[in-house]
Amino acid sequence: MNKNINSDVEEKAKRRPVQSTKNTTYYRPEIVFISTFPPKVCGIATYSQDLIKSLQLKFSESFKIIICPMETEDENYQYPEKIEYRLNTSDTISYLELADKINKNDNIQLVMLQHEFGFFNESKNGLSLFLQNVKKDIIITFHTVLPKPNQELKEKVMEISRLCKSVIVMTGISADILSNDYDIPFEKIIMIPHGTHLLPFIDKISLKTKYGLKDKKVLSTFGLLGSGKNIETTLKALPEIISQNPDVMFLIIGKTHPGIVKNEGEKYRDFLQETIKKLHLEKHTLFINQYLPLDELLDYLQLTNIYLFTSKDRHQAVSGTFSYAISCGCPIISTPIPHALEVLKEDMGIIIDFETPEQLSSAVNKLLQNENAQEKLRSKNLEKMAPTAWENSSVSHALLFQQYSQDKMTLHYTLPTINLSHIKNMTTDFGMIQFSKINKPDIDSGYTLDDNARALIVACRHYELNRDESDLTLISTYLNVIKFCQQPDGSFLNYVDRQKKFAQQNYETNLEDSNGRAIWALGYLLSIKEILPQFYYDEADSIIEKSLSSVEKIHSTRAMAFIIKGLHYQNSENNIPLLKKLADRLVKMYQHEKHSDWHWFESYLTYGNSLLPEALLCAWITTKDEIYKQIADESFRFLLSKIFAEGNIKVISNKGWLQKEIIKNPETIGGEQPIDVAYTILALSTFYKVFKDEKYLQMMKDAFNWFLGKNHLHQIIYNPATGGCYDGLEEKNVNLNQGAESTVSYLMARLCFPQ
Repeated sequence: MNKNINSDVEEKAKRRPVQSTKNTTYYRPEIVFISTFPPKVCGIATYSQDLIKSLQLKFSESFKIIICPMETEDENYQYPEKIEYRLNTSDTISYLELADKINKNDNIQLVMLQHEFGFFNESKNGLSLFLQNVKKDIIITFHTVLPKPNQELKEKVMEISRLCKSVIVMTGISADILSNDYDIPFEKIIMIPHGTHLLPFIDKISLKTKYGLKDKKVLSTFGLLGSGKNIETTLKALPEIISQNPDVMFLIIGKTHPGIVKNEGEKYRDFLQETIKKLHLEKHTLFINQYLPLDELLDYLQLTNIYLFTSKDRHQAVSGTFSYAISCGCPIISTPIPHALEVLKEDMGIIIDFETPEQLSSAVNKLLQNENAQEKLRSKNLEKMAPTAWENSSVSHALLFQQYSQDKMTLHYTLPTINLSHIKNMTTDFGMIQFSKINKPDIDSGYTLDDNARALIVACRHYELNRDESDLTLISTYLNVIKFCQQPDGSFLNYVDRQKKFAQQNYETNLEDSNGRAIWALGYLLSIKEILPQFYYDEADSIIEKSLSSVEKIHSTRAMAFIIKGLHYQNSENNIPLLKKLADRLVKMYQHEKHSDWHWFESYLTYGNSLLPEALLCAWITTKDEIYKQIADESFRFLLSKIFAEGNIKVISNKGWLQKEIIKNPETIGGEQPIDVAYTILALSTFYKVFKDEKYLQMMKDAFNWFLGKNHLHQIIYNPATGGCYDGLEEKNVNLNQGAESTVSYLMARLCFPQ
């Protein structure tokens, strides 16, 4: 029932990153976030901090966020930034004063309020008065949704809903409760899951060694300590767990809740310590009585073998600690709070009853004895939680902001910093590994000429822009793979296994495209010979000249296009006749297939389509033969009409090619590959620099935003935590593996833009 928001003609200029000739300044509407914030020790404070940080990283040019802390009368926190708005939740007048101040600021378009009933207990009518008096659109996030409310609670929640534009909840269960138990119109309810942190793969053994837990099987729980966490359930289960796993260590991470300390001191922690002594668990338990920095907390969670969530609060709608744990890939054993029931279904974890130590010990022992089961749960959890990454949460929130913005704000996705971490992670002393499992290189997949050729272009482009000396090592590595793959007749093989032997697949597959990619890469290296050591030029020139003897036999459309680009970049007078011969073949193919409503080289649109018009435009830059430019322009316009609509790119899906003779091709969703988006951006870059048409620059930006969440799932395809790119956008999910092709394709596209 709920909605889920969820080159300039000259060669040198051709390689320069694109910049618009227009200096555009954007008006940024303001959004007020009313919430608790650090340094207050509070789960919602941390939630708000994480959400705002992600929004500012992705949409800093789209809107400005103003922080309005909520504090009680006896709280007075010092914040890292200047605070212009503040709400004293103990004082009814403060609610009215805040509403008036917000109303007087014409730049403010939206108010975001984080709601927890306990925040508003000290002023009975304060929240209601605020909501009634604010003349801006309000969006409220409910962090707790109680089922089966009494009449007073139901009326209170209904009033809040009536006075705001949307109510955000974090689970489908909470959405159903609001709709069914509170009669909230389902169109007002937006489900945006609690955000989670994207993390690179880190080896557990190295982390355990770092924190003095080597050779331990680590169980952990974390969060602000209080009796509701029911940690005694785990302590009572530990003796049975230890009997089968004597190397177990249980980590209890977190300070006692400040409110509890204020009212009853460390009574609960003292009780837990007494229980530990009574059960002789001193060597198997460790209190980490700190509010840990985020990076350290995530380290502890990543080294954890099993995370235990034993809350006894039957109505706890969502848990931030639970979200942190699952985003770290922890196998989880949990009591059946709504959040756990929703996330851990379909064998995502183990659910136990409330306050049942015997069930807990049995579940822990079963998991600890089966490392394969632990790894399976870890992979499943990472896949399940990827859509809930803070980056995706921020996209969902920004789309909601756009919906209610008075002047329909334009969302400008911020370009991520160029990051070669994953390409380096995937590269051995031999070359770039083909595939990865999530972001862990899969050496068993071996190497391909294709990936290393594309990686050579990325390393050359990056060196061209940054003169980073470490790029020379990468250039040398990838160039050596191309040389390794070249055969005595000058042609290339493509597949190399982990033992650096040529795989049987080479003799069962057409390798023309792979040969073309190698020539493209070698040509690009030669185009920057002025800034490279002479050795690289000599090596690449030798390889490319040796390869050309077999090129005329190649008739694959895309292979010819790759070769044209390579010869164009090489810029050798001796090879221009060969370039023209291949370009003329593309022209004849185009003239053969073209008719009134089909301006293409083949009778179908498949993969890497943008490569073909770009290759002909490169042929025109080199030869100035107008037929090449004309057909390049005509065919590219045709292609763009098929893959762009209303500022969004949707490349031809590998689930169904676009056929010439079919009047209406079936609509396919999913099967979109990063390489197709990247090739489109490369082509748009070339067309922009030749034709100086700003529409091409805008299309470049729109296409690149596909990687950043502007796609049918509103999910990121590029992972900023690893520097890797996911392997594809499917109908209902993103393929989380970050292989060589996808990552290198993303970097090719990213390097088309200024840093």
